[in-house]
Amino acid sequence: MREPENLEQHPSTRNLWGDAWRRFCRDKMAVLGTLVLLFLVLSILIGPFLYTAPFNEIDFSRALIPPNGDYPLGTNDLGQDQLARLLIGGRITLTVGVAAMAVAISLGTLIGAISGFYGGFIDTLLMRLTDLFLSLPQLPLLLLVVYLFRDALRAIAGPEFGIFILIILVIGGLNWMSVARLVRAKFLQVKEMDFVLAARAVGARPRRLIWVHILPNVLSVMIVAATLAVGTAIITESTLSFLGLGFPPDVPTWGQMLFSAKDYITQAPHMVLFPGLAIFLTVLSINYIGDGLRDALDPKTRR
Repeated sequence: MREPENLEQHPSTRNLWGDAWRRFCRDKMAVLGTLVLLFLVLSILIGPFLYTAPFNEIDFSRALIPPNGDYPLGTNDLGQDQLARLLIGGRITLTVGVAAMAVAISLGTLIGAISGFYGGFIDTLLMRLTDLFLSLPQLPLLLLVVYLFRDALRAIAGPEFGIFILIILVIGGLNWMSVARLVRAKFLQVKEMDFVLAARAVGARPRRLIWVHILPNVLSVMIVAATLAVGTAIITESTLSFLGLGFPPDVPTWGQMLFSAKDYITQAPHMVLFPGLAIFLTVLSINYIGDGLRDALDPKTRR
């Protein structure tokens, strides 16, 4: 009896994702964003192996050199190669974005799933907690938490790794609310469908209902939320670094490069242009991809 069901489910699943992929490919801006982001990621991953100039070598004799044949993106106020720092810094910036996204998605999915599945008092309590976090001023609270705990984490985990842990926890911990609301709404919708009610009627436990029957149907919402959360995390990390509360000055994140360049905007505009352009292109590409995924995975857009 189970074999015919499986034979029917596989083609439908394959067609579902195949249709989503075709709809995504029809979105020109989403495809363009994917190509640009792919180029940036490959440049960050492969570039340091091809462009082997040191990124932290200080030489004041070549400070503030504009872009030329020897230094494609020029040098900064310490004579450090901007292209080498941009490539190395991109790895750190994207890692922070992905790690903070993972924290936000995990926490938001957990709270949204529990709230939407169990309902009642638990739902009310968790949603009021979500409303509380939504009402907090994000940037001032972010700055306060980083300022209060950065020295303690530096002493525990080191100046670089400690700040990395603090930043991803703070950014992820202050950006899970929208994910929780989306997952809760989807859980409320899916748990009333016939296949979930049938599974509940045959004695499926709540854990199995959540992980096997409901959560796979919420995956599309989570994918879109995760894509957009990466861009939010990159912007937030860049803001912290620009305000001087991010990584140490010797760690060349894109936000830290902008912070170092703020006093040389008129003398060396290239110091601001290239890291700012990298942040702009990365976040814009991620947003276009997120919009494309949302349209491709939304059943209402199917023809």
